[in-house]
Amino acid sequence: MQIMVIGGGRVGIFIAKRLRKEQHAVILVEKDQKTATEIATTIDALVICGDGCDPMVLEQAGIERADVFVAATGRDEDNFVCCQIAKEQFKVSRTIARVNDPENEKAFNELGIDVPVGATVILGKIIEEEASFMDFMNLYSFEKGKLALIRVDLPDNAPVVNKQVMELQLPPQSVLVSIVRGNEVIIPKGDTVLLPNDYVIALTLLENKKQLLNYFIGEVS
Repeated sequence: MQIMVIGGGRVGIFIAKRLRKEQHAVILVEKDQKTATEIATTIDALVICGDGCDPMVLEQAGIERADVFVAATGRDEDNFVCCQIAKEQFKVSRTIARVNDPENEKAFNELGIDVPVGATVILGKIIEEEASFMDFMNLYSFEKGKLALIRVDLPDNAPVVNKQVMELQLPPQSVLVSIVRGNEVIIPKGDTVLLPNDYVIALTLLENKKQLLNYFIGEVS
């Protein structure tokens, strides 16, 4: 998988190194020449010096081949602009943004960023899972780590596609929270039918995450 990371600070370097360990192709874009040169000597990834908010720089860096776009700079304004360019101009399917100011997280959600994340540790975990399972993402853990809110993207061949919600037999202690279909958020009812390319948000116990994923999209190794 090809992943483009914007920002060569601690978070950006951390993400790039983690992804390289997973054998993903990584392009890191950093606008400071000195920093970019230093990074290039420390990580096994393509490092481009340039402004990640400049569409021409992104195009030259190969954004059209990117499966995932990660904006990890220390400026929320830059992260938002980068993600908007990636999604709207270059049609990158998944955009993930670091949110430095917690008050901006809601705005990032409302303005179309797929995954706005406020904590460095959670960001690294989400990127790792996103790169490993394009259709599964651990969004948030709470209640002292016992519960997880997850997102599952439904492919055409998912075993739950074309089933009504009332027909679903979710793992114990699991609840279907919502269904996202295009730009529409659907609160599931008994007669709501799951369709290909929907993604569902569900709440479950941490130990049931894999079981829930297997139920929605089939057995996962």
